[in-house]
Order: sequence, then structure tokens, then C-alpha cells
Amino acid sequence: MTTSPVTATALIPASRTSAGLGLENDSFVPFYEQIAEQVRRMIREKKLVAGQSFYSEGQIARELGISKMPVRQAFQKLRSEGLLIIAKGKKPVIGRGRVPWNFQELRGFSEEMRRRGLVPSAKLLGLHLIEPEVEVADALALAPGERVYRIKRLRCVDGDPVAVVTSHLPEKIFPNIDKQDLERQSLYNIVENIYQRKLQRAEEVIGAVNAGEEEALVLQTEPGTALLLIKEITYDEEDLAIEYSLSLLRADRYTASVVSIRKPAIKS
Repeated sequence: MTTSPVTATALIPASRTSAGLGLENDSFVPFYEQIAEQVRRMIREKKLVAGQSFYSEGQIARELGISKMPVRQAFQKLRSEGLLIIAKGKKPVIGRGRVPWNFQELRGFSEEMRRRGLVPSAKLLGLHLIEPEVEVADALALAPGERVYRIKRLRCVDGDPVAVVTSHLPEKIFPNIDKQDLERQSLYNIVENIYQRKLQRAEEVIGAVNAGEEEALVLQTEPGTALLLIKEITYDEEDLAIEYSLSLLRADRYTASVVSIRKPAIKS
């Protein structure tokens, strides 16, 4: 089912000012921010919903009687916030916004999403007991011949695919983990409550890649779309590396939150 686009007159009420079309000429707030904030408010009030078609820069500019530049700036801000999806040759579409992720706290995907009032879910894409690649073996400090379970899952938020996570767990630490329900249960919950491994800390390296054909298909996006790549090693309370994961996250759905603390300068 498709939804009809919002009208420009609904976006910018003509009765707001004598100048018309809802732009306050005597305001210190730039036009582009006035437009962006009105769209944000309509999304908050559910007058605009995710997946709904939106008008182009040109249509909005004509309705407002201004140049395209402030409208383009507003669109860019909304796009950076994940509230507007713009694809070449297509009408803009209202987005769901970005999910903030706090890298200062060690939480599982399900726990973090529920904490934010969102509904997480998972689909198992693959589960194999394998001899690990060198990168995985080194990260987990495995001896030659030791195997890992490779668990590949699609992670969704409110039913929308947002990440593909591939976890590697040593067989010697997690025997028969393939018998667990990895779609309905949180992996961290399985690790801590079934295998009695208390998680202590994680080391993460964050990068960026473009989605290939396979990732784009699974994440329901376009090939070449920007993805966040997170490589993570998780340690237990004995400081033993127990998981090595590779996560591909849709950059249009995530923002990373990191707190930096300045340390005293070293005196020479």
C-alpha cells in the first residue's frame, strides 16, 4: 500500500505570517532551519510517517516563493538525521530517523534497542562450525585446529532491517551453542545466563564500507549505500576474548555516540 505525499500547503501554513507560507522573515532562525523544524514537528506529531512520499526541492521552493538553496539545506539536514531519504531520480521519502548507539557502554543489540523504546528482532542467516580465518583466530587467541561457531544474523528495529552481524564464538567455550534459539534470544543473554560468562569489556574498531549486492539485498537498500563496519572483540571478567564480531550497519539508521575525556598533557 502506498501513501500519498503531503501537500506543500500542509507543510507550510499560509496563515502563520503576513509574508505567507509559514516563513517568518523577521526571525533570526534561517529559512532552512524553519523548514526543517516544521518537518520534524510533523513527524513527531505523526502527520508524516515513515515511507510516505514527499515533495521535491523545487515544489517546496515554488510554494514558499523562495530559491531552492534554503530548501536544499533543509533537506540535507533532514537527510543527515535519517528523517528524509533521497535517492537519485526518485521522490524524497520520509525516513524513520537514526538510532543513536552509545559505544561507552557494553550492551547487546536487543538490550540497547529496548532501552530506547524500540522493538528488536533477529533472523538467522547462517550458522556453521568452522576453522576460523587468521584474523578471527588471532582476535580470539585460538590455537591451531580450534574451531569457532560463525553465527550470521540480520538485526531489525521495529521490523526494519538495520544491521547484519556475524559473530564468531570459540567452540571450546560455547559447546553446542548451535542448539540455542538464536533468533528469539539475545546472544549476550545466552552467553551470560546459559554459559555463565560475565561480559566485562569490548574493543571496537569503526570504519565505513559500501554495500555490495548481497548486503544491499538483505538490508533492503541500494548497492553502494554507505554502511558502518564495526569490528569488535568482547572479553569476559577473566579478560578472555570470547567473541569476535563483524557488524554492518546502515549508516542512514545509526549515529555513533562517543565521549572523549582530555588527559593532562605530558610535561617535557
